[in-house]
Amino acid sequence: MHFCHAGRREGSIMTKQSFILKGNICYSKSKEEFAVTEQGYLVCIDGISQGVYERLPEQYAGLPVTDYGDALILPGMTDLHIHAPQYTFRGLGMDLELLEWLETHTFPEESRYQEMEYAKKAYGIFTEDLKNSATTRAVIFATIHRPATKLLMDQLEATGLKTYVGKVNMDRNCADYLREAGAGASLEETKKWLEETMGRYQNTKPILTPRFVPTCSDELMEGLGQLQKQYQLPAQSHLSENLSEIDWVKELCPWSTCYGDAYDHFGLFGKNGNTIMAHCVYSSEEEISLIERNGVYIAHCPQSNTNLSSGIAPVRKYLDRGLKVGLGTDIAGGANLSMFRCIADAIAVSKLRWRLADQSWKPLTAEEGFYLATVGGGSFFGKVGSFEKGYELDALIVEDGHERCARPLTVKERVERYLYLAGEQGRLTGKYVAGQKLF
Repeated sequence: MHFCHAGRREGSIMTKQSFILKGNICYSKSKEEFAVTEQGYLVCIDGISQGVYERLPEQYAGLPVTDYGDALILPGMTDLHIHAPQYTFRGLGMDLELLEWLETHTFPEESRYQEMEYAKKAYGIFTEDLKNSATTRAVIFATIHRPATKLLMDQLEATGLKTYVGKVNMDRNCADYLREAGAGASLEETKKWLEETMGRYQNTKPILTPRFVPTCSDELMEGLGQLQKQYQLPAQSHLSENLSEIDWVKELCPWSTCYGDAYDHFGLFGKNGNTIMAHCVYSSEEEISLIERNGVYIAHCPQSNTNLSSGIAPVRKYLDRGLKVGLGTDIAGGANLSMFRCIADAIAVSKLRWRLADQSWKPLTAEEGFYLATVGGGSFFGKVGSFEKGYELDALIVEDGHERCARPLTVKERVERYLYLAGEQGRLTGKYVAGQKLF
């Protein structure tokens, strides 16, 4: 890697967020196709991409150039669904299904975050590893604990990553030590948390987070719906992940027409703000239509759905219908933080679904998996996940030369191979978020 600093031209824009990156550039031209430029120039002005060029236009000659040689330059990736407090026990309890796994591992661990010293240590490890991963943006569950959730937001703010963080709401059907003292108490803590955090950060924002319908009373859900309408906040939760969970929702909300309707009834399904629903493994046609009509995001979590024996979401159906779909690692249901691994898993499970369940929906391609991790999930944050002109510039510098090969590979082949061969942190030698260099 070497640096070329062209001379300053009168009237040229010279800021820390205005620069040029040179290397082998690859991003999504569409859902089905990569845009590849070998030894191209990626231009950034004030944190916004000005496009990719084979030859540098004269108008940008005054900007500093960082030449990354033969490295790959890829868009940053968005993790649409991850549980920060669960990072401590990833890879454990994978022989259990969802509801038993929650009772055995998740709830006991999350209760520890009432202790601020523990939260500081655990969240410190999580935020450091997330900063060093391929993830540039993330939508994150914390716990019910207001002080620890604010601590997590403080730590994430310092990383330079762009994130949404949610204080979890739960007032029923969970362990006593993790149950909030009624809907009123839960809502009051949520209001205090919002007062403490809204507008406080540059990189980190709050997101309303009812854990899922079984742990939130109707009164609590109604109050959260009112908060979303009042503050115009996004929301996140879980939907149709597990068959037992769906049956449970039918018992708890007999008035609902489907699981999604149990959220929609309270305005928490895209009516009053952007909403992410993780999983959607068993969404009915009625539920899919509601997702489509309300513009709800689906966070597909392939590794988690496999580890917890939940099933395989019909992502091909969602993509072909034009729904808003991205990927989530779902730590610790998913054991791996790498979005590259998440892409490979999404492709793999789509093949199993096609082979074993429904051959009318073809498997995902590498290009489509890459699109989901970049543009698909990134769109929750706005114009994010591409190097096309006008997009916020999130970029990864990937060194893949350590993967030896007896023949030369095209840039497209190198990218496709890296989806499968990257280690958890990959060989990332550079990372940019909204034009800011993190390392």
